[in-house]
Amino acid sequence: MKLFSKIALGSIILAQFFWSCKTENNSDTAKHSNFITVSAEENFPVMVEQFADVKVLRYQIPGWENLTLKEQKLVYYLTKAGLSGRDIMWDQNYRHNLTIRTALENVYVNFEGDKSTTDWMAFEVYLKRIWFSNGIHHHYSNAKIVPDFSSEYLTAILAATNTVLEGKAFDVIFNAEDAKKVNQAKDVDNVAASAVNFYGPGVTNADVESFYSKLSSPDPKKPLSYGLNSQLVKVNGVLQERVYKSGGLYGEAIDEIVKWLTLAKDVAENQAQGDALGLLIQYYNTGDLQTWDDYNVAWTAATEGNIDYINSFIEVYNDPLGYRGSYETIVQIKDFDMSAKMAVLSENAQWFEDNSPLLPEHKKKNVVGVSYKTVNVAGEAGDASPTTPIGVNLPNANWIRAAVGSKSVSLGNITNAHNNSGSSGRLKEFVHDDKEYELEIKYGQSADKLHTALHEVVGHASGQLNPGVGETKETLKNYASTLEEGRADLVGLYYSYDSKIQELGLVDDWKSNGTAAFDGYIRNGLMTQLIRLNLGDDVEEAHMRNRQWVSAWVYEKGLKDNVIEKVTRDGKTYFNINDYEKLHDLFGQLLRETQRIKSEGDFAAVQALVENYGVKVDQVTHANVLERNKQFTSAPYSGFVNPVLVPQTDVNGEITSIEVNYVESFVGQMLYYSDTYNFLPEVN
Repeated sequence: MKLFSKIALGSIILAQFFWSCKTENNSDTAKHSNFITVSAEENFPVMVEQFADVKVLRYQIPGWENLTLKEQKLVYYLTKAGLSGRDIMWDQNYRHNLTIRTALENVYVNFEGDKSTTDWMAFEVYLKRIWFSNGIHHHYSNAKIVPDFSSEYLTAILAATNTVLEGKAFDVIFNAEDAKKVNQAKDVDNVAASAVNFYGPGVTNADVESFYSKLSSPDPKKPLSYGLNSQLVKVNGVLQERVYKSGGLYGEAIDEIVKWLTLAKDVAENQAQGDALGLLIQYYNTGDLQTWDDYNVAWTAATEGNIDYINSFIEVYNDPLGYRGSYETIVQIKDFDMSAKMAVLSENAQWFEDNSPLLPEHKKKNVVGVSYKTVNVAGEAGDASPTTPIGVNLPNANWIRAAVGSKSVSLGNITNAHNNSGSSGRLKEFVHDDKEYELEIKYGQSADKLHTALHEVVGHASGQLNPGVGETKETLKNYASTLEEGRADLVGLYYSYDSKIQELGLVDDWKSNGTAAFDGYIRNGLMTQLIRLNLGDDVEEAHMRNRQWVSAWVYEKGLKDNVIEKVTRDGKTYFNINDYEKLHDLFGQLLRETQRIKSEGDFAAVQALVENYGVKVDQVTHANVLERNKQFTSAPYSGFVNPVLVPQTDVNGEITSIEVNYVESFVGQMLYYSDTYNFLPEVN
């Protein structure tokens, strides 16, 4: 598909792009009359807008003014590097995404017809939804987003704006093809049934498994992440990889990433950070997976400094078989106060391992290098934007975690923005009684933060594989991601209800925090997360699955002792925990079993666990939850617009300072990004 004229979006959308509480009269506003800054204030307006099932929020960058100019430059260059690869994620998600997005954006900008009609408003919502999801499949459910306008209407507005969108790229918007971005269902060919663009046409599960079974790492104790940075395709019937690198697949965007990473390396805070950036640049240039491991070792060890980042092809949730990494970046500034407080988890990681309910042979004898920081996000892109995690633990390679350690971060300003985005009253509807409600109000946020920290720092760092057992993605296949996330959740739950966390000074009342953590997890796992699904849907997303199988397993195993009671009152369903001590023990039992499954590579056991407890939804409970949720207008999903970093320069073009600007419009940011960071062709 091609347009008859180039889309000149930049000048069109600047007027709707920026928002502030006060206007600064400076050289930058002279060049960009709508680039205006916002003063730090308690009543910072977090909400941007809401549509369909999502709400778009803003986050602040606290402490920006305390960074040195060199540190600000480092953040700026890393942020630009991240955004330069934004379109990679769009193409990875689906092969027609960039074609569809380009056409729909051209219509949005150039249409001069009636914009008060139901059809036009439906078109706007559809475009916003695919912006939010980085493509035409829902960011969480993986189901294709269905437009509320007809193919005839789209044909008409395409014609009205001289825009061409034809063939499968047009048809797939309305037909039943490529219905799931990632299909994790049992007894289907997951690769063939998934629309994600990690595999070419005709590639099957058997092809993938056969292709990688023939590859062996130079050092079996340090297995390379085969498949992480490539697309697997058939050429004349022969399987081959298209590697993401300079001069290879996505090379145009990768060259831009490298350009900005090179500038970042020049202002690195220290030698270790600079060396790591150098290896990342080398990896992008060559696509060499040994360099990727070398980079991860160096990056993990580079713990000094105020600035850190995540950048490259990392998380494998979007690959139905868990090989290929989605492009993502997060640029982080250390939150000094919270990081100092939470560092005690890292310092005591061995105690948690030694005292866990794992079988002795599955415990690590030496938990190394688990660094934990609370950070404030300064910019995100790819798989981390607009939707973003609240905690991250990397690297993912088991051998690097065991030998070198890992970095765990909690995204403090993201969590704060979520917490300040307004209450819908949904909590009051689904708690069992006033006691549970009051406990959640008083301890819920602290319990969530602690559980996240335990999940990332202790959970992902704990346990070890049995000698000779292959990587989890090979042994547990399409269940690897949900098993790992559930295992880490269980570590967090188990230790949330332990006096050790109060002894370490992390909470002032461990039992109340633990009780709130248990209440919230069971309530979400068995009820409230179901508001994200349509009645009759199976649970597809890895994290949703793990929350359900954890909750459903302990509920079932505790039935004899009435540990968790299902209550029906006034036609409404509730789950009430009657015995927190026994529930704590059940979490420990399940943690022991999940680690055994991982350590032994027991595919039959993980399949039974996930399929029996994590996929199917109780339809009566689901219908009850959806009916009760109709009264609330707050959307179940949240994402963010990013602040914009604007460099100020002197007469010689040298950067003298960098301002933070806060965006008014989600639409404006999306159009601006498409205009500024569109380095890839529509078909790659």
